[in-house]
Amino acid sequence: MAENKEEQKIEENKEDEVIELKKTIETQKIQLEEQEDRLKRVAAEFENYKKRSTKERETLYNSLKGDVILTILPVVDNLEKAVVAKTEDESYKQGIELVLKQLKDVLTSNGVKEIETIGKTFDPELHEAVASVVDENLGEKEIKEEYRKGYILGNKVIRHSMVVVAN
Repeated sequence: MAENKEEQKIEENKEDEVIELKKTIETQKIQLEEQEDRLKRVAAEFENYKKRSTKERETLYNSLKGDVILTILPVVDNLEKAVVAKTEDESYKQGIELVLKQLKDVLTSNGVKEIETIGKTFDPELHEAVASVVDENLGEKEIKEEYRKGYILGNKVIRHSMVVVAN
């Protein structure tokens, strides 16, 4: 009988141990799931941070690039004026044309585009009207003349075109 009681106690202890182990396993599973959720959230936050940082860097880079290009545009304007100026020295004029072409190629390779004007409809997002004229040969708000070229870098206007608008 004493043996039976001892065996019974051992059995009860084993059952209690099994119950405790099952509780421990459940607790560990819950903790593991919580850790996995935290890890997923941290990973998602980090991805968002990387995307945000990349976008901020690109925005800053494009802004600085636009500022630098904006300082170069008066040089382009002056070279364009020099090309149309009267001169007896043809090789001098060709030299200016080559420098202007090279500078425009550099601007183009950096994503800069000239804003089209003559014959286009006036768009306040792209153009700045400096004068208005009545011209029956042109349509309403059609651009007749360009005083200064405008430029776009990517999707951003870095300098508006100065234009004369008809009617």
